[in-house]
Amino acid sequence: MTDQTPETTQLFLTAAMPCPYLPGKMERKLFTHLSGRRASMLHQLLSDNGFRRSQNLIYRPACEGCNSCQSVRIVAQEFAPSKRFRRVTKANADIVVAVQPTVATIEQYELFKRYLDARHSGGGMTQMSYQDYEYMVEDTPVQSVLVEYRLRDLPDQPLVAVALTDVMPDGLSMVYSFYDPDMAQRSMGTFLILDHINQVRSAGLSYVYLGYWVKDSPKMAYKGDYRPLEVQRGSLGWMRLEE
Repeated sequence: MTDQTPETTQLFLTAAMPCPYLPGKMERKLFTHLSGRRASMLHQLLSDNGFRRSQNLIYRPACEGCNSCQSVRIVAQEFAPSKRFRRVTKANADIVVAVQPTVATIEQYELFKRYLDARHSGGGMTQMSYQDYEYMVEDTPVQSVLVEYRLRDLPDQPLVAVALTDVMPDGLSMVYSFYDPDMAQRSMGTFLILDHINQVRSAGLSYVYLGYWVKDSPKMAYKGDYRPLEVQRGSLGWMRLEE
């Protein structure tokens, strides 16, 4: 296997496609493969420059005339939960958290399908088979974990949420998460982020990487609620997002 280094890494550009976040916009992505002994080093280097991992690919938007997608990370050690966030944590006090290896299970997949059918009906991911899900979870060249969330007080402790998470030298990167749609009233997506903040704080690390924040997209604007938040500004590096 060829050992990949920053100097030998080849970057590729996708064809233009309709943007999933901003109507009337077209998106293109710059991407490369992660492979070899140095995949983790390259992953950290590119993540620090605004890239995002998907299986064994790592990418960032490269859209002509638009830079609305901003890579963001929560400064976990300075995070002070608002009253709303404290309510979410209290509402989910009966959930037990377990960090698992990246091994797909039928139980996870069934929850994944329920989530997609309820929250993203008609989207491309709804056609994913169990094998597709297995690839999504297990095809990782870097250190990753599955964080499982279960209801503690029920006899069979049913699985209610899962987060696929990359372990970074300075924190955690939330790659993809899903949850029981019947528990949407508990703000489960918010709870998963708050739990990752707590995990990072407990480990004495610094950041929770949230991927791309799109201020003008209803789907992605919520990430701006987690302050303090840093935004990757290209050659300027990570900068604190002002209120």
